[in-house]
Amino acid sequence: MIDFRPIILVTGILLTTLGSAMLIPAAIDAGAGNPDWQVFALAATLTLFTGGSMTLMTWGHASDLTLKEAFLLVTFIWVFLPGFGALPFAFSELSLSYTDAFFEAMSGLTTTGATVVVGLDTAPPGFLLWRSLLQWLGGLGIVVMAIALLPILQIGGMQMFKVEAFDTAEKVLPSAAQLAGSLTSFYLAATAVFAFFLWLAGLNGFDAVNHSMTSIATGGFSTKDASVGHFESAAVDYTIVAAMIVGSLPFALYLRALRGDARPLLRDAQVHMFFYVVATLAIILTAYQMLQGINGALPDQFRYALFNSISILTGTGYATHNFSEWGPLAVAIFFVIMFIGGCSGSTSCGMKIFRFQIVFASLFTEMRRMVHPNGVFVPRYNGNPIGDGVIASVMSFMFLFMLCFSVIAVLLNLMGLDVLTSISAAATTMANVGPGLGEIIGPAGNFSTLPDAAKWLLSLSMLMGRLEVFTVLVIFMPSFWRS
Repeated sequence: MIDFRPIILVTGILLTTLGSAMLIPAAIDAGAGNPDWQVFALAATLTLFTGGSMTLMTWGHASDLTLKEAFLLVTFIWVFLPGFGALPFAFSELSLSYTDAFFEAMSGLTTTGATVVVGLDTAPPGFLLWRSLLQWLGGLGIVVMAIALLPILQIGGMQMFKVEAFDTAEKVLPSAAQLAGSLTSFYLAATAVFAFFLWLAGLNGFDAVNHSMTSIATGGFSTKDASVGHFESAAVDYTIVAAMIVGSLPFALYLRALRGDARPLLRDAQVHMFFYVVATLAIILTAYQMLQGINGALPDQFRYALFNSISILTGTGYATHNFSEWGPLAVAIFFVIMFIGGCSGSTSCGMKIFRFQIVFASLFTEMRRMVHPNGVFVPRYNGNPIGDGVIASVMSFMFLFMLCFSVIAVLLNLMGLDVLTSISAAATTMANVGPGLGEIIGPAGNFSTLPDAAKWLLSLSMLMGRLEVFTVLVIFMPSFWRS
C-alpha cells in the first residue's frame, strides 16, 4: 500500500520554497516601480498557502519512503512545481495563456531552455529573474536527485554512482537534506563567482546574475531575444563556456575535491571523455567554418564552434549564432550531440556520456570475444568491471529514450508540424537542450507559434527527458499500483 504522506510532505516543503523564491522577483519589480510585483505577491501567496497546508497536514505523520513512493515523489515534484511556477507567467503583463506559462515553467525547472516568450529585451525585470530562478532551482534539484535518488531507483545504470551513505530508500529524506546543504553551498559560490566574472566582462549586474544562474544550471534562458549573441563579446562567451563546463561535471566529485581529494575528479573516465568530445567538436566545427568561409577570422570561428557545441552538448541551449545556417554538416553534428549530454550527477541533460562509454565498452568486449572465443574479457568503466545488470539497464534506457523520441516526433508531425520541426522539437525537449533546428524553433526562433497540443506534449517530453524516462513511465504500469 502506497503511503502518500511522505510524498505530500516533501512536495509541500518544496512548494513552500518555490513560493518564498517568488518574493525575490516581487521585490525586484517593486524596486523598479513595475506593477508586476503584485503578480508575484499573489502567486507567492497561493503557492505558500498550498505548500504550507500540505506540509502542516503531514508533518510528524510521514513515514520513511519506499522505492515506489520515491518514484512517485520524483514525478509529483516535477509536475506540481511547474504547475505553480507557471502562475507568475500567467498573471504577468505579458498575458501568457496557462499552456504557454506551464511550458515556460516546465522548460525552466527541467533546465531545457525552450521558450515561448517574445520580447525579452523589454520584459519586466522580475519576469526575467523568475525565469532564471526557475532554472537555477531546477538545476540544483536535478543534481540532488541524480546523486541521492536515481542511483537508489537504479535508473538507466545510475546504480553505479551510489554513494555509500545514501544506499537505501529509507535514508532518502535525511540523505537528500544533508547532501543538499553541501551542494547548495557550492552551487551558490559557483554562481556568485561567475556572476562576478561576467560583470568584469562587461555585463551589467542584472544580466550578469541572470546569465550566471542559467549557465551553471546549463539551462540557457537569457534576458535577451538574441541570447548571448546579443552581447557580441569574446570575454562573455568564454566566461559562459567555463560556467557551462563546471555545470556539466559531476558535482559529487567537486565536494570530494573541496574536502582535499581532487584525484577522483581528475581521473574520472566520463570527465576525460567529456573534454575529448568538446575538443573534437571544436576542432571539427572550426575547420568546417574555415572551409565554408563563414563567421569571420579563425579566432571568431573557434569561439563560435566552442561556445555553440558546448551549449548544445551540455543541453544549455544558449546561442551566439543561428547555427542552422552554417551548412548541412554542422546541422547534422548539432542534432546528434543534442542526445549526448554531460556527466552524471551534473546539471546537464541528454543521455549522459557514461552511458555511451558503457555501451562502447560492452560492444568492444563482444567483438574481442568473437575474435578470441576462448578468451575471458570483462568490460570496465573507471577501471571497475561493469555488471551485466548495469549493461542491461543502460541498453534499456537508451532504447526507451529513442523510442519515446520517435513516438513524440511522429505525434508532432501528425499535429501539422513539418518533419524538421517535429524531429528537432522532440529531440531538443527529450534531451532538455532548448533550441531546435529550422526557421520555427531554431536558434533564431522559439516555440510560441506551435499549437497548444504540441506544447503540452513537449512539456511531457521535457519531463520524461529530465527524469530519465523510466521514472515517469513506470508509474503507468498496472503492476506498480499493486501492493
